[in-house]
Amino acid sequence: MHLAESSWTDIRDADADLAVLPVGSTEQHGPHAPLGVDFMTAEAIAEEGAKRYSEEAPNEAVVAPTIPVGIAEEHRDFEGTLWVSEDTFRSYVRETIESLAHHGLDRVVVVNGHGGNVDALRELCGRVTRDETAYAVPFTWFDAVATEEMGHGGPAETSFMRYLRPELVHEDRTEAAAEDGADSWGEWLHGTNLTYDSAEFTDSGAVGDPRNGDAELGEELFEESADALADLLDAVETRARPN
Repeated sequence: MHLAESSWTDIRDADADLAVLPVGSTEQHGPHAPLGVDFMTAEAIAEEGAKRYSEEAPNEAVVAPTIPVGIAEEHRDFEGTLWVSEDTFRSYVRETIESLAHHGLDRVVVVNGHGGNVDALRELCGRVTRDETAYAVPFTWFDAVATEEMGHGGPAETSFMRYLRPELVHEDRTEAAAEDGADSWGEWLHGTNLTYDSAEFTDSGAVGDPRNGDAELGEELFEESADALADLLDAVETRARPN
């Protein structure tokens, strides 16, 4: 059930207290992949995971509209990247959760597709839970699947998009993405990353070789992520709320 596609009376009459909130980022993913990779993947997983949960559960999970801009200033040197501060992001997501809870949707799984959002989501979900506003937990899809190094615009994300939106992947640019990209994220010394912005270590914006992987891998990542989310939704719905 999509909140944005429903009327207010549909939401009033729905037998639901569980909501799924997709969040991501609008940021560079190399010259070959769209800026919306992170929110597109989060949205697709949120929709499919909620569908699979609702098919088996006695009640529905409501899918809230996607939040497409996140904490992504590290990609500021690449055109098209959008970002907000950590404080703004936490406030926006928290107040969205508070709005859902006001209407009885007070069990919320935030489905995340961007690594830069992880720490902020963990903190704010903990805060709304401790304040007893809602019971909220973050779910980052690439932490829930068995995949190689995620990289950035690398094999995993590019494969996901080859499956999800193949028309948005510029296959003729993957060689340049790999040749001008990086093998790993940042420059590390004694456990310390010496860099803050991705342009310091990758000229193309890519980390990892996007020529590897294919739509079949992307489908595997999608299926595994959606199953994991459906399982998590069941746990959140049935678990006693923290005191």
